[in-house]
Amino acid sequence: MQRWRGVADLPGDWGRCVVTIGVFDGVHRGHQALIEKTVRTARQRGLPSVVLTFDPHPTEVVRPGSHPAQLTTLTRKADLVEQLGVDVFAVLPFTPELSRLSPDEFVHEVLVDHLHAATVIVGENFRFGHKAAGTVETLRALGRRFGFTAHEATLRGRAVPEDGDTTEITYSSTYVRSCIDAGDVAAAAEALGRPHRLEGIVVRGDGRGRELGYPTANLSLPRFAAVPADGVYTCWFVRQGREDERLPAAVSVGTNPTFSGRERTVEAFVLELDADLYGQQVALDFVTRLRGQVAFESPEGLVAQIDDDVARTRELLRR
Repeated sequence: MQRWRGVADLPGDWGRCVVTIGVFDGVHRGHQALIEKTVRTARQRGLPSVVLTFDPHPTEVVRPGSHPAQLTTLTRKADLVEQLGVDVFAVLPFTPELSRLSPDEFVHEVLVDHLHAATVIVGENFRFGHKAAGTVETLRALGRRFGFTAHEATLRGRAVPEDGDTTEITYSSTYVRSCIDAGDVAAAAEALGRPHRLEGIVVRGDGRGRELGYPTANLSLPRFAAVPADGVYTCWFVRQGREDERLPAAVSVGTNPTFSGRERTVEAFVLELDADLYGQQVALDFVTRLRGQVAFESPEGLVAQIDDDVARTRELLRR
C-alpha cells in the first residue's frame, strides 16, 4: 500500500481511481464495511482504491480545543487500512484554508483535479465543505457535473439483547468512544472488531509497584489517546515489532488512591515478562474490565487485591 501525505504530488502516470473519504478514527466495523466496498468496487473497475483521510482531526481546526479522544494513531490507522487491501492511504493535512473550501471547491480541487476520481463512496452521514454544507446528495450532483459517480454505504449495525428486546446500534467512532469512556472495553471491541488499543512509550514511574512485588510498565501516551475509565483491566501487552508475541497483563488506569495519587496513569503488570522496557514503544489491547478503582486501607490490602487481579487475568487470558 502506498502512503501519501497530501495529494499535490501524485505519480506522473496517475489515472482514475475509486475513493472513500472520512476521518476513519478507530477503523471500526462500519468503516471496514465502507472501505471493503471501496476496494471491491475498485477491483471490479480495474482501478486503484484510495482512502482519503485528514490530519489533524477537523474539529480541532474548526473549533480549537474540541479534539475528540483518539481511538487510533495515524500510523495505526494506516496499518489497519492496509489490512483491508487498499492501494493508497492518502492523508490530507486539514488546515484552516481547507476548512474554508466550499463543497464545490473541495470536490473540484481534491477529488477531480488531483485524484481524478471515477467513483466516490462515503457513509450515509457524510458531510463536507465549509460549515459541513455538503451532503451525499451534494456529492452526487457534483459528480454528475464533473464526471464521477457517488455512492453511499450504510454503516453496519448490530442487534444487542437488552431486557429481552433488541436494540439496533449503528457503528460510529462516537459510540466506541462512549464505550471506552464508560470502561466497557468489551462493547468497544465488538464495535471495532478487535480490542481497543493504547500505544505509548514506557517511562519511569515512582517504583511503588516493584516495592509491592508487582513491577509495572508505566505508559506515556499520545496527547489525545482514548483512555478507558479508571479501573483494572485484563489486556494483551505487545512490544513494537512483535505483534505475534502477545503477553497477558493486568493493567491499572487511574490515580492510585491508596497512596493519595493525583496524576492519572496507565500501568501494566506483564505476567510472563521480566525485562527492562524503559524507552520501548508498546501497546495494550484491552479485553475485559475486572473492577473499578478502590482506595485500600493498607498496602497489604492492595497487594491481596492485586494477587486476585493477576490470578483472574491469567485465567481469562489463559492460552
